Amino acid sequence: MGYPRLGGEGGKGGDVWVVAHKRMTLKQLKDKYPQKRFVAGEGANSRVSALKGSKGKDCEIPVPVGISVTDENGKVIGELNKEKDRILVAEGGLGGKLLTNFLPLKGQKRVIRLDLKLIADIGLVGFPNAGKSSLLSQISHAKPAIADYAFTTLKPELGKIMYNDFKQISVADLPGLIEGAHMNKGMGHKFLKHIERTRQLLFVVDIFGFQLSSQTQYRSAFETIILLIKELELYKEELQRKPALLAVNKMDLPGAQDKFHILMHQLQNPKDFLHLFEKNMIPKRTMEFQHIIPISATTGEGIDELKNYIRKSLDEHANQEDDACHKKQLLNLQISNTVSYSEPPPESPVTSPR
Repeated sequence: MGYPRLGGEGGKGGDVWVVAHKRMTLKQLKDKYPQKRFVAGEGANSRVSALKGSKGKDCEIPVPVGISVTDENGKVIGELNKEKDRILVAEGGLGGKLLTNFLPLKGQKRVIRLDLKLIADIGLVGFPNAGKSSLLSQISHAKPAIADYAFTTLKPELGKIMYNDFKQISVADLPGLIEGAHMNKGMGHKFLKHIERTRQLLFVVDIFGFQLSSQTQYRSAFETIILLIKELELYKEELQRKPALLAVNKMDLPGAQDKFHILMHQLQNPKDFLHLFEKNMIPKRTMEFQHIIPISATTGEGIDELKNYIRKSLDEHANQEDDACHKKQLLNLQISNTVSYSEPPPESPVTSPR
């Protein structure tokens, strides 16, 4: 409340913020605040001893890094991608003053949704049973569930590749895609939302192809790659612009070498084989893989080579980003210098002698 007699202003209500913390999880947030209701403090009334009322206490909602905040209509309010990032989600009302007849105004009331997207350097992309979990356990210290059936990975697993010079690269094993994932079939959007935040993609393909069940069509390794690219395109075309590598798995099995030679020929001349697909299954643009590495996640064949290529690819991309950033800064500097030189010198007043 304001103080009409002396024109005192009441304190503004506190604000509600969402703040990113590294060690926070959504489960901890849910356990700590089961009501899921957050209210900031009230502003202090204006009084003779303090005509300007103090502001109400802000309320902070602690969330993990990687949170996307949306309102009840699905509109994105903001994203928290690093420690201590903060977003204002509800503003406190104004305190009573002359304009409001010294009555306080109500603060903002809002329903928000917190959506966690995994942040990783590399995201593993592949159909179920391609060997992504086995590969993650080979290249990192992660211990994902591994079995000989589809959809072993029901939630994202995060592993870290450790190099001799102590460099660490995070790798996310995401639930297997199936045809129609962009329409939320299978793990659908649960998979695809995480891949948006990865810096690069590592496609993992079974050299012997893939068949989800006896009722579904068998797909060769080449068809699998084309369909994976199409699923990414249908969900969000920008995903196709991410740098990508291809790991061809299960090379320890008999007949794998012959199939690998055929696959390489198909990937070098993809347009010659697109007639094998229905029109709606052909992606608008095919992805160019920076490196194609034959591996066996079971025997460890090609794993060291793959780890080296992953690092090389990330380092090259980081250098390109640095160069682009430097060029942009230089351009901005040149523009600001041009503007300052092109401005006419200020006119100095001239006084004639008496």
